Amino acid sequence: MKKEKHFSILKLIIFIILITALVIAYGFLIEPKLITVKEHKITVNNLPDNFNGFKIVHISDLHYGRMFDEDRLKKLVNSINEQKPDIVVLTGDLIDKDTNMTIDEANKISAELNKINSTSGKYAISGNNDLKFDEWTNIITNGGFIDLNNTYDTIYKDGYQNIFIAGASTLQDKQSINDKVKTSIDYLNSFDKNGPVYKILLLHEPDVIDDINVNPFDLILAGHSHAGQVRLPFIGAIYLPDGAKKYYESYYKLKNSDLYISNGLGVSDYNFRLFNTPSYNLYRIVKNK
Repeated sequence: MKKEKHFSILKLIIFIILITALVIAYGFLIEPKLITVKEHKITVNNLPDNFNGFKIVHISDLHYGRMFDEDRLKKLVNSINEQKPDIVVLTGDLIDKDTNMTIDEANKISAELNKINSTSGKYAISGNNDLKFDEWTNIITNGGFIDLNNTYDTIYKDGYQNIFIAGASTLQDKQSINDKVKTSIDYLNSFDKNGPVYKILLLHEPDVIDDINVNPFDLILAGHSHAGQVRLPFIGAIYLPDGAKKYYESYYKLKNSDLYISNGLGVSDYNFRLFNTPSYNLYRIVKNK
């Protein structure tokens, strides 16, 4: 009887070790290489008919050069084009800080980014990892993206009314967030009426949101958090980087603004994701009937 009990305990220990090994292998070898799409419908009052159904694809934190390579970028581009987006936005950390960026590699990234199709534009801001690379601006520009660091643009679609989109570069460049968004907010405040019908702000680190006036913006998109990269049932995010310790889940309502945070497409610091599949977001802006 005693031998049977010891044998049962041994089987249980072996079973636990086996399951643990499989979970670890999955986190290292499988989950980081997946790509999913998270869809969100955003209902807007008084949205003009020409913007009803406007589609935004939001990508972030690819960390190209770590586990995200050219093949995965090609798959991402194909997936994005299947969505037929109106605009595509990138909220930083295109390149991983440990990447050996050669001219040939930079050209490969630009060539693939340039294949992303959108009807009304592609926009990018830098993340903290991107700061290491002088090539970032050329990669973005040659990839057909507008560098929206600390500036803004207006988007027209079949009419004279427009959507406003602003961006702020990573806080790691030491410039204050208020200085980064001042020009954009001053522009929005210049309208008594007949201003942009919808206002979007791109950030990398979501926690900076507490330091700015969010009232002028309807939609704020950020990245950086990776949603913790590893999430455990009933516990949630295990590790959160500076700049995403307060805001790291997928959605927050801040006064009249909607804040959405991408959980990212790559990995950072360690090549492991668990219960937190890499993804990009698709937002459908629809008129509130």
